[in-house]
Amino acid sequence: MNNIQEHQTCPNCPIVPLFMPLGSFFFVYCTELAIFARIIKLVKRMRRTILFSAFLLFMLPLSAQQTLSLDSCRAMALRNNKQLSVSKLKQEAAMNVRKAARTHYLPKVDALGGYEYFSKEVSLLNNDQKFALNNMGTTAATGITTKATDILTGLASKGIISPQTAKQLGGVLGQLAEPLAEAGNALGQEVTDAFHTNTHNIWAGSVMVRQPIYMGGALTAANRMADISEQMAATEYEGAVQGTLYTIDENYWLVVSLKEKLKLAQSFRDLVQKLDDDVHKLINEGIATRAAGLTVDVKVNEADMALSMVEDGYSLAKMLLCQLIGLPLDSDIVLADENSESLLLSENSSAYENVQPIENRSELKLLQQAIELSKEGTKLIRAAYLPHVFATGGYIVSNPNVFNGFQNKFSGMWNAGITLQIPIWNWGEGVYRVKAGKVATTIAQVEMADISEKIDLQVAQSRFKVDEAAKRLEMSIKNLANAEENLRCANVGFREGVMESTEVMAAQTAWQAAQAAKIDAEIDVKLSHVNLKKALGILK
Repeated sequence: MNNIQEHQTCPNCPIVPLFMPLGSFFFVYCTELAIFARIIKLVKRMRRTILFSAFLLFMLPLSAQQTLSLDSCRAMALRNNKQLSVSKLKQEAAMNVRKAARTHYLPKVDALGGYEYFSKEVSLLNNDQKFALNNMGTTAATGITTKATDILTGLASKGIISPQTAKQLGGVLGQLAEPLAEAGNALGQEVTDAFHTNTHNIWAGSVMVRQPIYMGGALTAANRMADISEQMAATEYEGAVQGTLYTIDENYWLVVSLKEKLKLAQSFRDLVQKLDDDVHKLINEGIATRAAGLTVDVKVNEADMALSMVEDGYSLAKMLLCQLIGLPLDSDIVLADENSESLLLSENSSAYENVQPIENRSELKLLQQAIELSKEGTKLIRAAYLPHVFATGGYIVSNPNVFNGFQNKFSGMWNAGITLQIPIWNWGEGVYRVKAGKVATTIAQVEMADISEKIDLQVAQSRFKVDEAAKRLEMSIKNLANAEENLRCANVGFREGVMESTEVMAAQTAWQAAQAAKIDAEIDVKLSHVNLKKALGILK
């Protein structure tokens, strides 16, 4: 390099034009080698990190993907369904109502207490009586003095005693009258005070016990109604469970069918694409016309459009299934039956040949329970117009003490008794209400008979659909075999040059239709059994 640089300083040297390109190339080449070596060292240092990162990136979608079977989808839906939670809460509420109804047989204990202030007192004596008692001594002394004076005057006038003696005796009686009046007034005041009640402030309290003895059958009817209500809540929950399972089964097999149709659409697109490539090769060789190529191109575009539509439907169906089982809508799930070789049903419908819907259908159970509830309601109405007997008892306390001269102390007493209530006349109200209850029971019985007939018809239709789906599946399998043989012959004929591309496309279309019919028939077999079990009320 130094020599080259020295020759560069000599403009007339003939070696310079030869070595300058070579030097530049050699310099660039060495520089690239140095850079490449540094890259190799850096890659060796980062190899473990790169490999580990690549492993994580490879495993990330695998770990995020979730495979779900039909049973797992059902279990997740039952855990996350809001309506099932509401039905469960209703069942719990009905259970508590039933427990509350049981307490009506037991005695009830109530406590009552209070305080009242009155501006006036309760008085056992009127004002005239109080005045008479307070002046009892004065009245008595006046009466005695007056009577004694009259007697002494009469004795003096008859000469029995002298006037001087009568006057002296009158003076003595006058001196005795004043202390006698004071003593009498004091005694009267004491009597008045003894009748004082001091009832401005009243304190009272009581504890009462009530025990029903006979209520006309109302307690028994109320408890029976509570039992039936709890049974109805449980039946409603069973119906909600079956409805949820039916919805999950429908959407599960919808996703599976769309996945199979997606595979079919991809296979059909690949077939059409292969035909398109073959036709364009023939066009280039001058064997096929350009019109044939355009026809196949249109078929390829149609296959791509159909594939896109199936992909969208498959994505939407998976989103709906995720919403039903409580997963985020964008969850990456794979159903266990998506990659199954065959979707043929493993169970036999003859296993529930003799099952009767009246024993299992939640609708019929609810109607039967409604009839029983109506009958008990009629009994409850009738009980309201029959005699009622209670046993009562308790303890009452008050201040002032009414049992000891209104003394300002708390005092009470025990009490016990029997209470009898007998309705005598209500203008026929009870009779009319009982008749109305019986009519409601009859209406419920008629509705049950109507619904029972419709359910029997539904079961019969479901059984026919099961048989029809099995026959359709058998026919679709035969049609698929014929379509596959037809397609094979068309491909051989096209390669041999004895058949046109349109005939191959027709065979491909027939094969696609046969495959789609087989997928639909398999799914129909599944869903027809699900519909039959739901109609019989045994979907679990």
